[in-house]
Amino acid sequence: MKALTDRLKSWPLYLVPHHLVSRIVFKLTRIESRFAPKAISTFASLFNIELHEATHPNPAHYKTFNEFFTRTLKDGARPIKGTEKQFASPVDGRVSQVGRISNGTILQAKGRDYQLPDLLGGREQDYSAFQNGHFATLYLSPRDYHRIHMPCRGTLAAMHYIPGRLFSVAPHTVRVVPRLFARNERVVTIFDTEHGKIAMVLVGAINVAAIETVWAGLITPPTQKEIIYQDYESDYLTLDKGQEMGRFNMGSTVILILENGTFIEELEASDPVQLGQLLGNC
Repeated sequence: MKALTDRLKSWPLYLVPHHLVSRIVFKLTRIESRFAPKAISTFASLFNIELHEATHPNPAHYKTFNEFFTRTLKDGARPIKGTEKQFASPVDGRVSQVGRISNGTILQAKGRDYQLPDLLGGREQDYSAFQNGHFATLYLSPRDYHRIHMPCRGTLAAMHYIPGRLFSVAPHTVRVVPRLFARNERVVTIFDTEHGKIAMVLVGAINVAAIETVWAGLITPPTQKEIIYQDYESDYLTLDKGQEMGRFNMGSTVILILENGTFIEELEASDPVQLGQLLGNC
């Protein structure tokens, strides 16, 4: 019965003009209006958002809905845990899947998987180190904090924009749509660390009207419809553990991929996680 319900909820998304809807949301969430505080209060109540954790807990502070959605948190609200040989959660959210990458195959949901080269853009130099690494797929719901931080100290090696669809990344859709994360629009970031390479894939979704990084600014909505590969010199940018690296404008998913290291055994699908929470060892 659950499988049928998932399909009934997901199939209409094949007919929805994903990008058109998302671009409309992009514009609406950036309109300055005296009604914005009321809309924010209603949204916060509907999704049970902890407003007291925000740097500015009063909805009247925000001129637009997007300002609220990408809000900062108070100092100390998310302590970054672990040593430099351990890595922390880059986001608030919930574990969708976690485990080993088997010869380039990643588990999406029970009975569904997809290929690492497809996810990262097809260049062997980007995916070869991760072929038998580990991954964690972290889903951000509308109630979560939507800035993304570094799980460990890393030097930026590459960033790629990959065009695609904008299927919802809600759990019911992930269980139904084949190869969803390798089909959706996404931004792939790859970092060199003292413990090997890590990748963070910022996956777009319907209503995720923009993805940003701290070094490139707004990346989506895109101006091109082909993959854009960008490689960086080794001294271009180094970010410390816990430092902000990007943000979603509306909720989505981050896929954290490790060349070396493992996630803690207790971490399982459907577990909630918070930014800074200890996830594993390098």
